[in-house]
Amino acid sequence: MQFDENFLREMGLSAMPADKKQDFLNYIQEELEVRIGERISKGLTEAQLQEFDSLLGTEEAAKWLEKNRPDYREIVNQCVEEMKQAIEKNRAELIK
Repeated sequence: MQFDENFLREMGLSAMPADKKQDFLNYIQEELEVRIGERISKGLTEAQLQEFDSLLGTEEAAKWLEKNRPDYREIVNQCVEEMKQAIEKNRAELIK
């Protein structure tokens, strides 16, 4: 998923002050990476986590996840949906 001006528009945040938009988009990206990483790691052994950490590149990581955590796409989708719901719930505060 791409977090950009289109995402802000979809979420009803076009009115967000311009100086806050990029910081907010960076925050969303970082927060989702943390949430997704935490959920995916819960189902892995320490050895698997170390193996995953040693991978280079997103293509290699995606292949590894398909093999070792086949539900990772579902986890990603859940985390994105939860983030969207939180944004919608707090929309009025975010555009101030």
